[in-house]
Order: sequence, then C-alpha cells, then structure tokens
Amino acid sequence: QVQLVESGGGLVQPGGSLRLSCAASGTIFSLYTLSWYRQAPGKQRELVADITSSGSTNYRDSVKGRFTISRDNAKNTVFLQMNSLKPEDTAVYYCKAETVRGKTTYHYWGQGTQVTVSS
Repeated sequence: QVQLVESGGGLVQPGGSLRLSCAASGTIFSLYTLSWYRQAPGKQRELVADITSSGSTNYRDSVKGRFTISRDNAKNTVFLQMNSLKPEDTAVYYCKAETVRGKTTYHYWGQGTQVTVSS
C-alpha cells in the first residue's frame, strides 16, 4: 500500500515563501510521476506542477517563475518550493504519485496540507 504524507503548510504573508514536502512509503518511488495539486474553497482541484521519473517538470502558468518542484528519490520525497506567494495561492495542497504498469494506471493521493497567504 502506497502512502503519501504532506507537510510544510501554514500561514504566510504575501510575498513570503513556504516549502512543502511529500514523503512516500510502500513503493518504488523513482518510477512514479509526482504532482502537486491544490484546491481552494468552492473551486475545483487544479494541477500546480509535476515532475516525471526522468526529472522533466511542468507548471501551471500562474506559478511559473515562483514555484519549483523537485524530487529526492533516495529519500522518497517530493518538494514544492513556493516563493513570492500571493493570496490567490491559498488552498489545500495535495501530492499525487502516478505510475503505469501494463495497461493500468495507479495513482495515490496524500491527505493535503493547508497553505494560507494573508496579511
């Protein structure tokens, strides 16, 4: 059973920074594409950034240049460094791990961590 546990959320002022972490257990971490999603109250969950097993990254336009996703396969952890935070970044942030074996896609979610950007 794959388990993902996020940490690092909190309250930060506009312009501040936070670093989210997501630790995985129960799987060969290096084979997975890892993603960060977020969901604000009353809105749909949206993809923030992802990183493939080969290290290729992708970001939604609104966070480009401010957020950086990275992974440490030795520590089974994916990170999201968030700089220049804005109130509109306020949301619950979730990590997801996804892999394909044969014809089946497997994906797992963490429980989420709250990020609040407010003065």
